[in-house]
Amino acid sequence: MQKDIIVIGSGFGGLAAAIRLAAKGHKVNLFEKRDKPGGRAYVFEQDGFKFDAGPTVITAPFMFDDLWKAAGKRREDYFELVKCNPYYRIFDHKGRYFDYNSDEASILRQMAERNPADAANYTRFMKTSKFIFEKGFALIDYPFLSLIDMFKVAPDLIMAKSYLSVYQYVAQFFKDEFLRRCFSFHPLLIGGNPFTAPSIYALVDYLEQEWGILYAMGGTGAIIAAMVKLLEELGGKIHLNSEVQEILVQDRCVMGVRLADGTVHRSDIIVSNGDVANTYRKLIPERYRRKNSNRRIEGIKYSMSLVVIYFGTKRRYDESNLAHHSIILGERYKDLLKEIFGNKALPKDFSLYLHRPSKTDPTVAPDGCESFYVLSPVPNMGSEIDWAKAAKPYRDTIMKFLEENYLPDLQQNIVVEHMVDPRYFQHELNSYLGASFAVQPLLLQSAWFRPHNRSEDFDNLYIVGAGTHPGAGLPGVLASAIIAERLISQSI
Repeated sequence: MQKDIIVIGSGFGGLAAAIRLAAKGHKVNLFEKRDKPGGRAYVFEQDGFKFDAGPTVITAPFMFDDLWKAAGKRREDYFELVKCNPYYRIFDHKGRYFDYNSDEASILRQMAERNPADAANYTRFMKTSKFIFEKGFALIDYPFLSLIDMFKVAPDLIMAKSYLSVYQYVAQFFKDEFLRRCFSFHPLLIGGNPFTAPSIYALVDYLEQEWGILYAMGGTGAIIAAMVKLLEELGGKIHLNSEVQEILVQDRCVMGVRLADGTVHRSDIIVSNGDVANTYRKLIPERYRRKNSNRRIEGIKYSMSLVVIYFGTKRRYDESNLAHHSIILGERYKDLLKEIFGNKALPKDFSLYLHRPSKTDPTVAPDGCESFYVLSPVPNMGSEIDWAKAAKPYRDTIMKFLEENYLPDLQQNIVVEHMVDPRYFQHELNSYLGASFAVQPLLLQSAWFRPHNRSEDFDNLYIVGAGTHPGAGLPGVLASAIIAERLISQSI
């Protein structure tokens, strides 16, 4: 039975849900606030430079293949994925680095140089990561709508030692502090603190070794463009510059949306890919929400925010040892993260992720030029930081550091630059507290404890994206679309 379905937001979760629903024969209209699709995966373009604003670390390519298969198409006919080598180059505070790649002999050699005993434990660590993957990834598209669902999987979670943090889990195998950091930083890529995110996220190590870290030629925006094309081929429609201002409610059902321009669009079902806190707090009056009250939503612990500096240079840095993906770890680790997630003052030091797509893809910058972005985790807007005053000095400190250590004469070679801070995530992306990854990944904010994929307040409202189960990151948001489509199909 065909249904009229509205999807709010064109991030990966929204587009994936729209594609799956359109492939089932439903009439799908997607409304996007901004002038281009993508949500967090927006693309900034200027003077021949192209910058992916959103997720740049692509894992689990089979999930994209499965999405296209659901639509009766081949992903390879729409965009190209290539493996990065190394997956990451991880620098310590002295500039020495560890290449994390698919070459086990190389990994063991590098580990042995730091601690031979740690190298001897690597194989055992990867076996346990595989075990966690087999237990944890099997739950990625399971909806967890009741507490009983949690009890069913509790034995597996205990076997996977989910009560340990990622860092604690890694520390069981490795003694060298830098290696512990190399194998525990991954939660930061989805908004988590390695010292509080549950060890279930150690599955990422196996996931990366089995399928690699990939890059879409043309940038992450090429994937968004391919998803838009696929959706339109299936009959779905995307409405840009169309901000949803209110979700219309009658009894226990959502009836449609009212846009910022006052127009009303009716539907049988709504799927929100908007920030989950914003969806409930701003789009639906609280009198209609018994379960997802403002108090409940505001009581959730949210992820940190980010400062991201996008910059293009008029020269190439072929002599630089920066890889496509570089992690630059500061001297402090635990204490730095404690300050960031504790929402205290802006730390004076930092750790960085630097994306250098022009190392792999010449199309993202003019000839002879390079495209970069550098990202620093910072406290979200729950802190007392005045970003109107703090942003520029923080930017200057980061760029000076890069110039002095990795990119000589950087500032005199920058020809294009764009910067975002927590205000961007709060005001442009409507993220509660400017949290860049929505709900923080904690054991008691996982699975059933996260905002549900089907709203407890409305039988025909579904949630996809980083704020629901299973969580942030491309595999997570793509899985949330699988869950939403499955629940909708079961309800019809």
